[in-house]
Amino acid sequence: MSGTAGDIPECGGERDGDPAGASGAGEGSPGPGAEEIPEYAERVLGVAELIPSGRVMTYGDVAEWLAGEEPPSGEDPPGTGGRRTVGGPRQVGRVMALYGGAVPWWRVVRADGQFLPGSELRAMAHYREEGTPLREAARSAEGHVPRLDMRRARWDGSDPGAGG
Repeated sequence: MSGTAGDIPECGGERDGDPAGASGAGEGSPGPGAEEIPEYAERVLGVAELIPSGRVMTYGDVAEWLAGEEPPSGEDPPGTGGRRTVGGPRQVGRVMALYGGAVPWWRVVRADGQFLPGSELRAMAHYREEGTPLREAARSAEGHVPRLDMRRARWDGSDPGAGG
């Protein structure tokens, strides 16, 4: 993959941690290297904080949002030819796994609407509190865990006040 996300290690194959930081970093804990968070990670966390209550963005949505950002006024990051460092959904997931505990991690989700393994109960509590649209699980679904209703819950960034 071209253009890794700054200092965020590229993920290969299965991730060994959940991308929400819910089981590892813990809410409010700074995560590894908290003294100096990479610039790309700061940008990912900034987008997570913009997502309105009751709405969600996918890892890919966050990556696309960041790819469309303009560099700071007149500044070209070194070695980028005027382009900002960008990553894809895996890099966004890696940032959330390492640093996402201090932001609303439950609002950055998988595209299929499934909850993150290991953090289903904590995420569900947040979704119910915020009124995030959910789809009931099929009776055949393992554990009958609902999914996010992505059609209704997905936020496109156009209206910050549109949260539920």
